[in-house]
Amino acid sequence: MGAAVLLYRLLASLFATIILFRAARDGGRLAVCARLRVADPAPGPHVWLHGASNGELASTRPVLEALVTARPDLRWLITANTATGVAFARDWNLPRTSVRPAPLDLAATTRRTCRDWTVRAHVTLESELWPNRILLCPGPVIGLGTRLSEGSAGIWGRFPRLARRLLTRLDLVVPQDPGTARRLQALGLSQEALGPTVDLKAFYTAPPPAEAPAFDRARTWLAASTHEGEDAAVLDAHAALLTQDPGLRLILAPRHPVRADAIAALIDARGLTLARRSLGQDPEGAQVYLADTMGEMALWYASAGRVFIGGTLTDRGGHTPYEPAAFGAALLHGPDMRNFTTAAERLALAGASVTVPDGAALAEALRALTDPEAQARAGEAVQKALRPQADATTLCDLLADHLPRA
Repeated sequence: MGAAVLLYRLLASLFATIILFRAARDGGRLAVCARLRVADPAPGPHVWLHGASNGELASTRPVLEALVTARPDLRWLITANTATGVAFARDWNLPRTSVRPAPLDLAATTRRTCRDWTVRAHVTLESELWPNRILLCPGPVIGLGTRLSEGSAGIWGRFPRLARRLLTRLDLVVPQDPGTARRLQALGLSQEALGPTVDLKAFYTAPPPAEAPAFDRARTWLAASTHEGEDAAVLDAHAALLTQDPGLRLILAPRHPVRADAIAALIDARGLTLARRSLGQDPEGAQVYLADTMGEMALWYASAGRVFIGGTLTDRGGHTPYEPAAFGAALLHGPDMRNFTTAAERLALAGASVTVPDGAALAEALRALTDPEAQARAGEAVQKALRPQADATTLCDLLADHLPRA
């Protein structure tokens, strides 16, 4: 056994202890069991598809739906690291699929999952490159929408033998961006295993309209998935805009709704009127609508003609531009878009989004997009810039060729 493999096993055991402790604290014995054994296996051969949470799973849904249709001989085990991710995928109700909490990446747990579920292949999404799942899968392993940052590549580079061993085990990798492709090849991925560069999030399509407050879209803007340190800048920008347009509304949707009380205090400190979604309060007349719930972002994208992407004024790397783009919204963001480098480069090249360094610049940029026609033109430019370079059907055909016949 190599030193790198031994080190990984030691670190994985420590990580597993922490995860199991949290599971026991938050969900008791059943939650612990769910991370050690994937319960109630369905009969028949399965492809094991794993994503971290909602975002990764949502991005792959169009491809998965096409694969389920194209390969009726296969069943699918879908796993996620979070309870919200599991609930999200279960709501799809796709045929021949089972959705479960992800097991820990321990050798014994992985072998048990592959045995109990008759796993014949493994598809792992984005950054979820787990050594035991890759090395112990009895069939082909596919990385879909794979993302490897420079920092992560540097860490893998300290263990070149383990990195090469993992990457030579991958039968196909569809990288999310050219930088990921270069870093993977430098670590040992073969040219033969490298597929086309596709950001799966570009496949996102706006869902059917759901019940939402009847807002004037042109006079409503959204701060989407904000983090601590950004809300004050967003609220200051909104307060400045209200001096010229008293009827303007801000929908503030924090990335973590648990921060809602603290954000409400910031709103109150600025003398702004507030309505909270989680409390069922009527937004009519409120200057700020605090969208402190989970799973409703599509409602807010549909309600706002201008969207500020959160996580970009801090060091979080930013959140998806693809979802607001699907609704034709004009996009604004801070300077930190490293989680979506390729998308940010395409937006910048087309002049299709506005980068702002602080709340004052945000207010000025929003003021320049007051006109509904200007918002519509900006939204069209965003959609054109982020149009996917390959469609889900083409990608489905490529993946289907690499999956085994049942």
